[in-house]
Amino acid sequence: MSAPDTKGDENAGSMRPLRINYIRVKKNEVPQDEGSLAKKNVHELCYAVDENGRYTTVPSRGWEVKTLALNESLELIEERIAATKSAVIAGELSPIAYFMELNRMDIPLLASYVGIHRWFVKRHFHPKRFQKLNKKTLRKYADVFGITVEKLTSGVC
Repeated sequence: MSAPDTKGDENAGSMRPLRINYIRVKKNEVPQDEGSLAKKNVHELCYAVDENGRYTTVPSRGWEVKTLALNESLELIEERIAATKSAVIAGELSPIAYFMELNRMDIPLLASYVGIHRWFVKRHFHPKRFQKLNKKTLRKYADVFGITVEKLTSGVC
């Protein structure tokens, strides 16, 4: 695979190979740490190099570093959900913001699923604007979140 090199006039238009740094993990070196996967008796499929130098798949019970990183990110997500829920209860945001966070979406993704521009989604975060939404728009949001319109409009419990 090549990438254009645009540094300097002497190299203009020339191509050089793209360097990718990676580590070849041997089959017997695939991490088998006791993590969240092992507790659920689930394995992750990893690629490793066998004795003949060919890539093969190897089940892994987990990797402590990866488990720590995932747990950290899940904690951050839970904190964002809790903060958004508090803002909805305080009347600072509409329930759309809460259900967006709960479903691990961002504004561009939600806008594309609902089929409206991002600007409108941001606008619908305002409680007063949310209360003026028509049934069709509320139904679109509810369908995306997998809930009823009643649950969407009843607020966050």
